[in-house]
Amino acid sequence: MTSLSGSRRSSTFRQRITVAAATLGIVAALQGGFAIWAVGQAEHHVMRGRIAADIKQGFTELWFNKQQLRTWLTERQFGATASDEQRDALLQQMRVVLDNLDSLAEQSKQHDQEIAARRQQEQRRDSLVVLRISLDQLARGLANLNQLSAGLDTASAWRAANEMFDNAEGRDLRKLLAEILAQEDASLREKRSDTNNALLRLRQLWIATTATLVLAALLLAFGFARALRMPLVALADGASALRTGQLSHRIKLDGADEFGEVARSMNAMAEELSIHRAREIEERQALEDQVARRTNELTAALDAQNDAEKRRRQLFADISHELRTPTTAIRGEAQVALRGEQKPAEDYKQSLRRIEDATQQLGATIDDLLTMARSDIDLLSLRRGPIDLVDVLNDVLSLGTAMAKARNVRLASEPWPPKLMLRGDADRLKQVYLVLIDNAIRYSHPGGTISLVARRVDRGGAIVEVEIADAGIGIDNTELVKVFDRGYRAPNAQSFRSDGSGLGLPIALALARGHGGDITLRSTPGKGTVAVVVLPLTSSQDEKTA
Repeated sequence: MTSLSGSRRSSTFRQRITVAAATLGIVAALQGGFAIWAVGQAEHHVMRGRIAADIKQGFTELWFNKQQLRTWLTERQFGATASDEQRDALLQQMRVVLDNLDSLAEQSKQHDQEIAARRQQEQRRDSLVVLRISLDQLARGLANLNQLSAGLDTASAWRAANEMFDNAEGRDLRKLLAEILAQEDASLREKRSDTNNALLRLRQLWIATTATLVLAALLLAFGFARALRMPLVALADGASALRTGQLSHRIKLDGADEFGEVARSMNAMAEELSIHRAREIEERQALEDQVARRTNELTAALDAQNDAEKRRRQLFADISHELRTPTTAIRGEAQVALRGEQKPAEDYKQSLRRIEDATQQLGATIDDLLTMARSDIDLLSLRRGPIDLVDVLNDVLSLGTAMAKARNVRLASEPWPPKLMLRGDADRLKQVYLVLIDNAIRYSHPGGTISLVARRVDRGGAIVEVEIADAGIGIDNTELVKVFDRGYRAPNAQSFRSDGSGLGLPIALALARGHGGDITLRSTPGKGTVAVVVLPLTSSQDEKTA
């Protein structure tokens, strides 16, 4: 019984909606049809008024141009500067105006088919013919102005000129233009009145149809409001209960209509939400447990960070040790220059130049240490340019020899290739090689030998390998992968020399990679270490471009 009642209610509700929509559609269609008809009438009257206004403006402009032409004639007769170009321009303007008036007269004939309007159109057409003949006569007369006034006194010449302006085909042009302007003015007022009446009718029709449509909509809305009030209230109560979290509330609408479907959907949603709430409580508990675990992990990470900060502070304390390489080179050069008897001035100059290079290297090292301390090793500045690595190696050999002598170690080298061109920063490359030479000196035994070898290699492209080999304490294989970490020093290096900060190799590696190269180490504990610096060379074409 309930199902049958709901089916009847559903069918009635759909029928009501169909009838209401059809009624509103018919009323709207009627309103649209009346509106289209009225708009068409208004557009017709507006077009008639616009053409009439344009015709009146054309005759007014024609009269104004004729007066300007008369002024030009007066200036010409009294010797003023009135040019032929000005006359021709005015005549051309009048011809253009007459052409426009012909076109507007034709448009007026198409838009206005009344008998009275046709008579006015014929009069307008006759007037335009007379005006065009007058314009042609006027153009010929003004072109032959000297012949026209030849043999005449001033008064006679002036009368002849006025005759050209005021008479044509036996008609007084002044009177003709006045009559035309009066007729067009009356026509314009009439068409404006017709336009206003059409707009008034359009407004009245629009108001009437709109009122009808609004009244029909209000009646339909009132009827539907009464039919929809009870199911809408039930649905609103159910939505409010769901919003406040009362998931046990159920909407009691069992009909087969649309509202019954919505009610059943909302009841099913409440059931699903109840299940999800229980599941959410379980997941929240699991999440809280996970947060507790992550908190413990973060605490451990914070402790590790604190340890890292301690090491960082220790790094700042050890920065001064890294300055030892350039200062050792400076001291070695000074000792060599001061040792023994008096030397030639050029030897002292060479020593001072090497000391100057070492001080520049010292400044660069200080900048790098500050950068390293801020964890910005990737931002080390490189001033790239075409350089010959042979010149860099010669300077490195000179400075490294002084450093080696100060530690009772010998630095040996083999002849370089004749030319090793690449793009890079010469000062930074010196820093790379001097760091490796300094490490080789520091971890070599007194009296030991360090070799410096450079060779060109072709591996799918020209490269240069600079090998620095020592016979010192060496590095264990398990430690080789760590020596490029900042602040790291192998245990045997710490026992051999207690000083050092572990910054030299990381800086050298960053600079080599900044030039597109790399550094590799091979070592045997107790027998020594070989450091190989690989850099890409420029091709011949690159050298010419550089």
